[in-house]
Amino acid sequence: MADVDWKKYDCSICLMIGLICAAILTGLIAWLLHQAGLSVILLAILTVVIAAVLFWTVDQYCAGRAAGASAYAGAAAVGGASVAATDTSDADAEAARAAEAKAAAERAAAEKAAADQAAREAEANAAAEKAAADQAAAEQAAAERAAAEKAAAEEAARQAEAEAAAKAAANESGDYDGDGVVEGENEGTRPEALDGPRGGVADDLKRVKGIGPKMEKICNSLGFYHFDQIAAWSADEVAWVDANLEGFKGRVTRDEWVAQAKLLAAGEETEFSKRVDDGDVPSSQ
Repeated sequence: MADVDWKKYDCSICLMIGLICAAILTGLIAWLLHQAGLSVILLAILTVVIAAVLFWTVDQYCAGRAAGASAYAGAAAVGGASVAATDTSDADAEAARAAEAKAAAERAAAEKAAADQAAREAEANAAAEKAAADQAAAEQAAAERAAAEKAAAEEAARQAEAEAAAKAAANESGDYDGDGVVEGENEGTRPEALDGPRGGVADDLKRVKGIGPKMEKICNSLGFYHFDQIAAWSADEVAWVDANLEGFKGRVTRDEWVAQAKLLAAGEETEFSKRVDDGDVPSSQ
């Protein structure tokens, strides 16, 4: 037993138990053979052979189990290494996928930020363009209004000049009503006259520019005593008075008696009437 290589066995105790069992079994068989009446020599030979077979069987059984256990342990070790390697590979792949997903998320976030910035810039540009367009439109509208007002003012000035020229021409020609015919005292239409001032008190017609003491007497002689009478004259009536003011024909139109009389009849004042009231117009004394 000293020469047995115990390292090849997984458990030496199991081997010893097997050998003991083999020895017991060999003794039992030998006893049975002895009872059967075998000779001593034959019994010894058979006992040695049986013992050798049993011992060899135990040896092979235990050695096989040890080899199987070693193989299993080796396979388990290899399998564990493989599993570990697989786990490591899976972890690396998972880490790679996580890194790729993170990079993709960062790219998407960067692209979204860039798109938002571009949208804000586009909106700001659109607002600036709209403001510029509105400003240009406002300036153009203002320029057009100014041009229209200027044209209207120029047209009004031309019309006023034309009317003044026509009136001057009419006064010079004696055609005060502008009908193309010089009718003398029959120009236009005679205004309604009064036999005397209302309430016996006439207005101070000298407060109208163009009416002095002499002109006031002429007006009174024609039946005109009050501002409201002059203020109510129509164009035809103005033409009649212009034609019938002896020595002062055309004076009503030139000095704009009607416009002044309307203010004075309403209780207002003119610059000329203020001067008259202050005694600054000697010809009205």
